[in-house]
Amino acid sequence: MMASSSRIACFQCEESSSNFDHFKNGWRLRSGEFAQLCHRCSSVYEEGRFCETFHSNDDGWRDCESCGKLVHCGCVVSFNAYLLLDFGGVICMECSRINFKLARHRCLALESQLLFGSHQDMIRQNMIELPNWPRVTEAELQKISRPSDSVVTPLFEILLSASDADHNLSRLILPKRCAEAFFPDISEPRGLPIMIRDTEGKDWEVNYRYWINSGCKMYIVEGLRELMISKRWQAGDTVTFFKVEPGGKLVIGLRKASGYQPPNENSS
Repeated sequence: MMASSSRIACFQCEESSSNFDHFKNGWRLRSGEFAQLCHRCSSVYEEGRFCETFHSNDDGWRDCESCGKLVHCGCVVSFNAYLLLDFGGVICMECSRINFKLARHRCLALESQLLFGSHQDMIRQNMIELPNWPRVTEAELQKISRPSDSVVTPLFEILLSASDADHNLSRLILPKRCAEAFFPDISEPRGLPIMIRDTEGKDWEVNYRYWINSGCKMYIVEGLRELMISKRWQAGDTVTFFKVEPGGKLVIGLRKASGYQPPNENSS
């Protein structure tokens, strides 16, 4: 919005200045030009908080069908922040990207199983519940040490609780469906020792067993203390299990919680 031939005004707060460097482009207007925003308003816009900050009392807010986040639909500012769903409702772009990645990894997993697995393997993969479905990025896959001609399939993931990251317990409780789908069959509670490889290629011997709780099997992996310490497991981190084919090798990876700062190895 032009205040005069020599001054320009912020589209939102109408602060004006003759210094064009004081403004940044915002969203595209119907005229084809961009809304000019002062540094304060443009900062809010770039952080994705513009409608929450300036339009909180306006009409047109709807819930994202996936995460429940409020989206200001029909507003030109948030036009690129959501998608309309075919069956009605809206989904925010963040959830849309996550769903796309999940679908892509599901397709990759099914393709790898077609190459190296059986029809039963594909059925098992589709039994995994959404909280344990592996949300693995391409960068994470590339970091896994394995032969160049092998295929890595993400199996499932677990968000670590405080007890899962307890070095004194040194064990990890596995989701029942995941354990029965991807770990060896065990007929006795004492279980058996198995080898799990970390993403750097080091093998770790652990014990895989189960106990009965209210008539239901609870599967656990024990003897993880050294691995936990080596990888600095903490509550809020995510453990992901992979399978490398050919060979069916189990691989364990760790994704640190958001905001994690690695310790300074040189500090005293």
